[in-house]
Amino acid sequence: MSAPPLPTLMVVPTGIGCDIGGFAGDALPSARLLAGASGCLITHPNVMNGAALYWSDPRIHYVEGYGLDRFAVGDWALRPVRRQRIGLLLDAGIEPELVQRHLQVADGCRASLGLNIGPVVSTDAPLEVTLERGGSGASWGRLGRPDVLLRAGERLHQAGATAIAVVARFPEDPDSEELAAYRQGGGVDALAGAEAVISHLLVRHLQIPCAHAPALEPLPLETQLDPRAAGEELGYTFLACVLVGLSRAPDLVTGERQPDDLQAAQLGAVVVPEGALGGEAVLACVERNLPVITVANPSVLSVGAQALGLSDNVVHARTYSEAAGLVLALREGLSLASLMRPLPAMQRLN
Repeated sequence: MSAPPLPTLMVVPTGIGCDIGGFAGDALPSARLLAGASGCLITHPNVMNGAALYWSDPRIHYVEGYGLDRFAVGDWALRPVRRQRIGLLLDAGIEPELVQRHLQVADGCRASLGLNIGPVVSTDAPLEVTLERGGSGASWGRLGRPDVLLRAGERLHQAGATAIAVVARFPEDPDSEELAAYRQGGGVDALAGAEAVISHLLVRHLQIPCAHAPALEPLPLETQLDPRAAGEELGYTFLACVLVGLSRAPDLVTGERQPDDLQAAQLGAVVVPEGALGGEAVLACVERNLPVITVANPSVLSVGAQALGLSDNVVHARTYSEAAGLVLALREGLSLASLMRPLPAMQRLN
């Protein structure tokens, strides 16, 4: 008889160039393994979205980053649902042919996957996305017309959408050194930080599941393409994975809780890259004295346990497979110290 699930939080921050999770859904195998070990994994679109590639697993809860923070802090709960009705929000700045490509992806997901998609709305003005790079090297961005985004989101919500997939036109420079480095397995995803800004705004405003896919023209063939970026080269859009993720994303509960709601108090562990411990969700788990499993997953950040004075309750894993073993041990009620050698001495009280 297997042990009950151990709800586990998996965080791979967006736009910081992680070796695993910094590309096109390349943290998905790790998420699947952690879901198997824990029986219940809460993670976010950066981990799950692989452009044209995706994976649906009832043990994995797909929660946008702002909603993930609010859940970890304890402000919101998660309510599993059978399905969501996904409204499609299109940036008015997208060219007509590219709009049609995205509508065809939505129709394909309706016809082949049985997803409930619609209505569709275009913004009343372009969103005006710009890309930036922080001093650490992490990517971020700005939205010139957040009012336009929120107005379109409100229209979809009022029309019955219970989740929203956003497609914004992103600036692009196919000849940039930054893009070439990313496609060849180096550097940082220049789009990821701005994508997070868009989804955070909508989730904070509407308090329903939302996720974003950038609208871009197809790139020329790259013969030295890194496999981790290959998911973005398979089609004309990045939308399919977002629609699949949102199709069963849990409701975000801000009011009265129900017995089957998933709450922060039920969390048993958090898994996070060793240099990315400064996020709100992770620090909330630290305050709750949850086991924090840090994984050797290099990025442009270096906010580690030592820098934050968090040596207590932090366990290091060299790989996500090792982290999954630690999660399984916690699920089975084992003391992690019992798996270490030499075995730490027991504390003696004077």
